[in-house]
Amino acid sequence: MNITFFKKELIVLLCFSFILSSCVSKKEVVYFQNAKNFETMVDTETFKAKLKIGDILSIYVSTINPQDAVPYNIVIQSGSMGSLIDYLIDVDGNIDYPILGKVKLVGLTVEEAKELFKKKFSEGQLLKDPVIIIRVLNFRVTVAGEVRSPGVYPVSGERVSILEALGLAGDLTIKGRRDNVLVVRDFNGTKTYTRVDLTNKEVFNSPVFYLTQNDYIYVEPNNSSISAASGDLRISTIITITSFILTTALIFVTRN
Repeated sequence: MNITFFKKELIVLLCFSFILSSCVSKKEVVYFQNAKNFETMVDTETFKAKLKIGDILSIYVSTINPQDAVPYNIVIQSGSMGSLIDYLIDVDGNIDYPILGKVKLVGLTVEEAKELFKKKFSEGQLLKDPVIIIRVLNFRVTVAGEVRSPGVYPVSGERVSILEALGLAGDLTIKGRRDNVLVVRDFNGTKTYTRVDLTNKEVFNSPVFYLTQNDYIYVEPNNSSISAASGDLRISTIITITSFILTTALIFVTRN
């Protein structure tokens, strides 16, 4: 018998055991597994994010006569540059706005907030046919867990889907669990916890498919990742027994 042969066999078996312990099945990593070829799903989602306490807004008013809108577009000078002041929605859901005073915006969509300003300008005969531009400056989402680039990501538009947010974070790693992604949402102190299954096409109908500002997305590790981190007792036992048998055989051969 060749001693080198047994050494090689031991190495091969050990490597094979480690490979088995780290395997991830196709079922665990493929998205939208129940989507059929040429299947059509009509998007009836009309979701629009609503303004929350703590939101920071940029509000710009424009009219045919620019001078009429000047009192509402307060500019802060910083050196030779100037920028519009921002408005914070306070704990009561209001902002302090020039001339109009307290304006309650919490719970409104951006479009609804625009209509509210137009109504107030019209009722007070302050501006004729104003154009209102409102942007949420602190619209961002946090993506954490088993993604390639966890972090806080700003959103430039008025809404972002969970798929887009995960894309910003570089998508899930091979170790990320796709069937149980957690979305934590806070609306004025009330937190909701919703889990979505990215392997199922019904994710598009989830109430959290479109995210709101400051949503938190967490991707937990899958079973193979947990096993690799904590050590799988069964695989460890197999490796130990295999090593013992090969070592015993090696000793027996060398003595003979």
